[in-house]
Amino acid sequence: MRPPFDPTLYLVTDTELCRPRPVADVVRAAVAGGVTAVQVRDKFASRRDLLALVRAVQSAVADTPGVRVVVNDAVDVALMAGADGVHVGQDDLPATDVRALLGPERLLGLSVSSRAELDAALTLPAGTLDLVGLSPVWGTPTKPDAGPALGPAGVAELARAARAEGLASVAIGGISDDRAAEVAATGVDGICVVSAVCTAADPAAAARLLRSEITRGRSAVVIR
Repeated sequence: MRPPFDPTLYLVTDTELCRPRPVADVVRAAVAGGVTAVQVRDKFASRRDLLALVRAVQSAVADTPGVRVVVNDAVDVALMAGADGVHVGQDDLPATDVRALLGPERLLGLSVSSRAELDAALTLPAGTLDLVGLSPVWGTPTKPDAGPALGPAGVAELARAARAEGLASVAIGGISDDRAAEVAATGVDGICVVSAVCTAADPAAAARLLRSEITRGRSAVVIR
């Protein structure tokens, strides 16, 4: 059985943006402030260094067992570390093959940037995916090769389609604290941030502010 997963405030790590602080220290503070899930991403690390990074992050969240640790792309590292899951992009290993490697016990997310990519994801065998990452909401320097911006309206459309098929969704791309409420109001299950937390002087305070804005955005949906 897969572990419960709360993607409300989903932190994607960036080693360079966290410097000079260790990633694990930023994660620990961010979780204290309200981050609910962490994806460890470092495209430049060797597999050995990535494994050490994942284990350091796992240790940082050990006192908050509800916070899941997911690895970006590297299925082998996720399995060796005993991570909670993997997130892959459109150019990474096929989701069906990743699911076969992971087995039924771990989480699997997939990035989608258009209705066509979401429709393809929805044709995958039941149980392949747990989550789709809708990106980018807006352009972001942390992922310059991302596709055209979806905007809040595009995110809302894809989130509705994903939910209708039983998939959770998160939005990522250019989300700062002054935009978090607007994105939360689209109906996604969570928002992903990178620089909004990794570059913050006080990651705990940044996470608290983001959580309050997410709550405000979700309240706007209820009021409507």
